[in-house]
Amino acid sequence: MAKALLYRKDHINTDEIIPARYLNTDDEAVLAQHCMEDIDAEFVNKVRPGDFVVAGDDFGCGSSREHAVWALRKAKVAAVIAGSFARIFYRNAINCGFLVVELPGIADKINNGDELNIDAKNGLLTNLTQGINYEFTPLPDFAREIIDAGGLLNKIAGT
Repeated sequence: MAKALLYRKDHINTDEIIPARYLNTDDEAVLAQHCMEDIDAEFVNKVRPGDFVVAGDDFGCGSSREHAVWALRKAKVAAVIAGSFARIFYRNAINCGFLVVELPGIADKINNGDELNIDAKNGLLTNLTQGINYEFTPLPDFAREIIDAGGLLNKIAGT
């Protein structure tokens, strides 16, 4: 089951997601090894394929680097669920084929390790551990199509 990795913190910036000292590569496997290490040194040992990062407001603020999305994606994070996102990170996530869910106040409602399920099309986050559903505004069809294609370049290429 997919679990929540909770960071009750606002303004988690791209340098905390992937520190700038690793930006000398675009190798996603290398980036994933250092994902979130400055905010949680054990992140790469805790995260399992399909897990969700849950955070406060303004997730992904700071510099506009796709590397932050690449690191999360290659670390096998299924999605980031946050109160809000920095505009550039949000668009980078969609363009890179990575799901982001905006749900104000969610970091105060989820516990670390809760089992979660996302129905992105219908805008429903289910906390299976607590037995609670949360509704969110789903991404528009065109954004979900980009994510489903694995990113904007794949969508344009028709692959």
